[in-house]
Amino acid sequence: MRQIRFEGAGGPEVIRLELAATPQPGPGQVLIEVAAAGVNRPDCLQRAGGYPPPPGATNVPGLEVSGRIVAVGNDANGLNVGDEVCALVASGGYAEYCVADSALCLPVPSPLSLLEAAGVPETYFTVYDNVFTRGRLAAGETLLVHGGSSGIGSTAIQLAKQAGATVYATAGSPDKCDFCRSLGADVAIDYRSKDFVEEVRQLTGGRGVDVVLDMVGGPYIARNLSILAFEGRLVQIAFLQSSKVEFDFMPVMLRRLTITGSTLRPRSVELKAKIADALRQNVWPLLEKGAVRPVIHATFPLEQAREAHQLMESSAHQGKIMLEIRK
Repeated sequence: MRQIRFEGAGGPEVIRLELAATPQPGPGQVLIEVAAAGVNRPDCLQRAGGYPPPPGATNVPGLEVSGRIVAVGNDANGLNVGDEVCALVASGGYAEYCVADSALCLPVPSPLSLLEAAGVPETYFTVYDNVFTRGRLAAGETLLVHGGSSGIGSTAIQLAKQAGATVYATAGSPDKCDFCRSLGADVAIDYRSKDFVEEVRQLTGGRGVDVVLDMVGGPYIARNLSILAFEGRLVQIAFLQSSKVEFDFMPVMLRRLTITGSTLRPRSVELKAKIADALRQNVWPLLEKGAVRPVIHATFPLEQAREAHQLMESSAHQGKIMLEIRK
């Protein structure tokens, strides 16, 4: 099969297409003939040497795929050859065939193409776990999403609106702000021309927001804490800037704030399966009726993975970047 590998740590120039043996599923696993794979920031971080796969996982990048099951291991959770699924994987998605744990495979929602379905697992697992489980966002509350035009941001906006929340989003251009509003954001703030802290204070009458979903870090951390309401929650899922900052912890005590966050990839299959079960119950019905869906910005063939990474790192995209493996 064809697959992508990284020839050392570095920029997109280390991406190579190669031939390799087709993997085989073990107990509780299936082999997927990959139709499409999502491109995500953690893939770029892995390429740069900063986010290695967990022990025992392949070094082939790619955290989410869709396709058709072509082989089934023992105890594969009721899945059969021929089933079309999308799956969260620890690695291996940038390839023509990919092994996935059966517990992390979900049926392709009927309104979605296989290409669209490949853009669901990584972002929907991440958003659901962090915004609703860790961030405890509830109907009637207010969420601020940084990077609202990203794959994570576009998913968070849609799911939060469906949950009955008010959603504010930041983005880096008027076009990206329009994109956020088209997905349901109540207000989109161009952070290049406006101070999001002042904007949020005005929008909330000084109360602040209940939850902030942030992937920037650095100076954003203290700024985010300053606009959280009493009992507010800051959920940190990435660091485009520094993860080491100095700030005053007094507001955390005085306003009873929560600072939390998580990574998804290193967790056990059992922990990820709990998120899959929650998605099946609470989010798949929304996907099935078309109330939410992944937004695809650009699609590249597997051999153009380098160009896909260049686009991801340019931050020019609005929504998901995909690799199409088989049409």
